[in-house]
Amino acid sequence: MRVMLVNGSSRQNGCTNVALREVSRALEEEGIETEHFFIGNAPLPDCVACRKCREIGRCVFGDLVNDLVERAKSCDGFVFGSPVYFAHPSARLLTVMDRAFYSGGQHFAHKPAAAVLSARRAGTTASFDVINKYFTITAMPVVASTYWNHVHGSQPEEVQEDKEGLMTMYNLGKNMAWLLKCIALGQEHGLDHPDNPKVLTNFVR
Repeated sequence: MRVMLVNGSSRQNGCTNVALREVSRALEEEGIETEHFFIGNAPLPDCVACRKCREIGRCVFGDLVNDLVERAKSCDGFVFGSPVYFAHPSARLLTVMDRAFYSGGQHFAHKPAAAVLSARRAGTTASFDVINKYFTITAMPVVASTYWNHVHGSQPEEVQEDKEGLMTMYNLGKNMAWLLKCIALGQEHGLDHPDNPKVLTNFVR
């Protein structure tokens, strides 16, 4: 089993990375393989609603989003991490998630996921809610911890001092490992995820 941890910060080794590494540590203790995916700092175009992905099976922009979706095919769970900017996640991460979930949502569906936020002080709960909505619209079980999945600090060394935040990250990893093993056990006994029908209704009268 493998979990992808996506770092939505512009700083590869910043505060968000500290949180993700603690989640990764707990997963690896449980025998779960982890893969870290840093979205980097290169310019990224937003989704332009061209819907070309419906024809060609990938985003029309040939960048890291298609790489992420390709890697997602072989992953069993996901953790998306972001710093907080003005009470919302990184715009770069939201661009990646918009395009990845629209062009390749089927490769995320029914796989457990969690959001992780880092902030100096506040804005984490609003950001947490934004990222979780990607999961609930894609039939992904949302993994909980023992508090909201937040760490605090303006520098990585300050996050290291947030013992409760790091405990929350560690417990998140343990809970995700447990859920992944439960899903695998169910599949071994013929219990697979439901085949959800999809009906679209536009609110036009």
